[in-house]
Amino acid sequence: MTKLNLPYDKPKKLTFKTGNPKTDKNLKIKSLKKYWILRLNLAPYNLSGYNVCASASVGCAESCLHTAGNPMFQAQKDKGRINRSRYYMQSRVEFLKQLIREIKNHEIYCNKNNFKPVVRLNTTSDISWEIHGIFELFPAIQFYDYTKIKKRVIKYLTNQYPKNYHLTFSMHETNYNDCMEVLRSGGNIAVVFKDKFPETFNGYKVVSGDESDLRFLDPINSVVGLKAKGKAKTDMSGFVMGNTIGDYS
Repeated sequence: MTKLNLPYDKPKKLTFKTGNPKTDKNLKIKSLKKYWILRLNLAPYNLSGYNVCASASVGCAESCLHTAGNPMFQAQKDKGRINRSRYYMQSRVEFLKQLIREIKNHEIYCNKNNFKPVVRLNTTSDISWEIHGIFELFPAIQFYDYTKIKKRVIKYLTNQYPKNYHLTFSMHETNYNDCMEVLRSGGNIAVVFKDKFPETFNGYKVVSGDESDLRFLDPINSVVGLKAKGKAKTDMSGFVMGNTIGDYS
């Protein structure tokens, strides 16, 4: 990708911890409270001037999770994520050094406080982080992501990635056949639903992805159901499964 030399302010911090799992009242499953997630949020698709979601569909780009949350803070959120994205694209070595320091600090903190460290680098992006060798640097940390890049999930299913990296393939309006192939190969897929989750999706059990984001704990051959959030609530592209659930059950 061509370096565009776009303006940005160097971020003081790249990553953010989720709330303390031990005191999170929304986390109902007690056994999950031992995991603490560190997240990296970049500006999705081409919002920063760089495309960080190579296989995003039209529906995915328009319905991105990036738009969820209080709209009052959207402009501030955009600015921070654009800064981080441009920093990654234009000062890659410096960015990665800072990212590795923050991951290491997360690991140290979790070990001191009896948590299992977890990291999700593609919270709002779909970058092939495996090319940077980060997972190998932290064998005791569980990394995970969602992806719409088929070749990435194929490599994952054929054991070409480190064992501490888990991938879930995300469905959009044009990759249904690829998703079925992934399920038949022993992988998991994520599907966004408008309202209630069906019990099964094309014969495969649906598990709730809203109760927990710890995808590496899902059984194999699972369909992860996610409720539409932000702009996805009004999606008409087919990215969000709505009243046509029966066609796929």
